[in-house]
Amino acid sequence: MDTHRTYTRNDSPQLRPLKVAVIGLGKMGLSHLSIIKPHPDVTLTAVCDASKLVLEVLHKYTGVEVYSDATRMLAAVETDAVVVATPTASHLDLVSAAVDAGKHVFCEKPLTLRPEDSLALVRAAHTRQVHHQVGYHYRFVAAFQECKRLLDAGAVGRVVHAQAEAYGPVILKTSGSTWRSRRDQGGGCLYDYAAHPIDLLNWYLGEPLSVSGTVMGTILSAETEDEVYATIRYPEGVSSQLSVNWSDESQRKMSTRVRIWGTHGTIDVDRQECQVYLRGPDVPDGYHQGWNVRYTTDLSNPVNHYVRGEEYSAQLDYFVDRCLDRSSGAMVEGSGAADFASAAQTDEVIGMLLRDRDSGTATARPDVAVRTAPPSRSGRTARPGRLRRVGATARKILAR
Repeated sequence: MDTHRTYTRNDSPQLRPLKVAVIGLGKMGLSHLSIIKPHPDVTLTAVCDASKLVLEVLHKYTGVEVYSDATRMLAAVETDAVVVATPTASHLDLVSAAVDAGKHVFCEKPLTLRPEDSLALVRAAHTRQVHHQVGYHYRFVAAFQECKRLLDAGAVGRVVHAQAEAYGPVILKTSGSTWRSRRDQGGGCLYDYAAHPIDLLNWYLGEPLSVSGTVMGTILSAETEDEVYATIRYPEGVSSQLSVNWSDESQRKMSTRVRIWGTHGTIDVDRQECQVYLRGPDVPDGYHQGWNVRYTTDLSNPVNHYVRGEEYSAQLDYFVDRCLDRSSGAMVEGSGAADFASAAQTDEVIGMLLRDRDSGTATARPDVAVRTAPPSRSGRTARPGRLRRVGATARKILAR
């Protein structure tokens, strides 16, 4: 069953294309650039990066205006929107500058290193009335969207437990001195990998009450963790397990998976497919009792320009449509865009995990002390009031 709405491309010469600038030309910045530049409803106005070589090559072969200073670019270039794809530590200043200048902003995840800073960006974006989105692209994978639709329809009954996993071959040797190897820049498995399954859990289950048993272990990195494991608890006794490792050589690329157990069934979803076991009584149209499988290839609509995966293009298509105020740019019914408010909630859960990890005393055996951090003695880091304040504050800001 195709539950997606079709994106309407701009065939009217009267509608001015969206002017977009890109800040940051690393792996994700170049990926976004390769999608944005050929977009039929976008005019690429400028790019900004610290690498002189990258700027010279892009200017030579594309003719795009290049800048090494984002502040100068924002002041000199007429643009409607900005894509920010820089190390996380720089997001607050860059996004603030773009929002203050009245620009719509698409920012790579996570939004900031502190939920307080993310909330400040929510307030700023609301005040300036600009569109805002964060690059949690799994929300644009059709199989994960189908999972959300089934949960909202009550297909598996009351959810009792979930398991969210992400594994990949990012760090397979002693890491060098880059921002990804530095905690203060937003590097490490927690910010770079675990943020994705945390965002999916928030999307599916809502805001958690507490975290416990957090383990962040080092395998090859000197300054950051390579693996993250924790228990996350939600209202009404719902729990989840988080398991993330970015030094897993058995994976060809990042693999993210969520399993959800309910009183009337089970959902097992990854990028390729959504497997559903239903016992009834509320079986959605197109499904039957027992095992069902829905494949991403059958659920997905074509995207404007395919790069890496349709979700990367779909999220930017959605952002462009929102900026151009197109009602046809809506996502699947029942799903939600990864805006600054939802990103602030994910940032708060990351903060809870860090506090839980730091709340215990090392008790690991000497032979494993270097590899893994000890679980918390306290058993649980309860932040229900704080997290609910983050979510409630964000919703209140956007509802004004």
